Amino acid sequence: MSRLTPADLEAARDRIVPDVVASGLSVLFCGINPGLMTAATGHHFARPGNRFWPVLHLSGFTPRQLAPAEQEELLSYGLGITNVVARATARADELSAQEYRDGGRLLTAKVERLRPRWLAVVGVTAYRSAFGEPRARIGPQERTIGGTRVWALPNPSGLNAHWTAATMAEEYGRLRAAASGDDGAGDDGAGFSG
Repeated sequence: MSRLTPADLEAARDRIVPDVVASGLSVLFCGINPGLMTAATGHHFARPGNRFWPVLHLSGFTPRQLAPAEQEELLSYGLGITNVVARATARADELSAQEYRDGGRLLTAKVERLRPRWLAVVGVTAYRSAFGEPRARIGPQERTIGGTRVWALPNPSGLNAHWTAATMAEEYGRLRAAASGDDGAGDDGAGFSG
């Protein structure tokens, strides 16, 4: 792929990036919204400093580190990607509170339709805003959507300096362990501290 120019990135503003989804996934990862690099390439978590793909591998979700262009391979592992807000922006702070609330409603309907075992929102602030839960913390949530359990994960953006790739991988690994042991009947994540 040729190098993207600032004009290429700006032209991607407000674009919609298709989800990578299927019915009955083990985990549906949910980003805040697509960045301009993601919108320009059509690949989720495409910005080079984003740690989603390395953390997914380090936590054991994938047998090797996938490149953003290999995102469709996630489906073979029972994983998918969507976003709280569909439109692309340069920064998440360009989104309004109403967009988050509307996104939460649309995400709920999507989860009810696709029925993943777990919805993993990557960014606790996005989870709080989308679902009106200002005190939510990283980890498994009380909320369920139909039979889908919900987990708030650290935002893998390179701007999130509070978490290293290693500490993020530990938290993502807790979700992986819960998801791999989930038979759909229990409350497997309830014992984890958040």
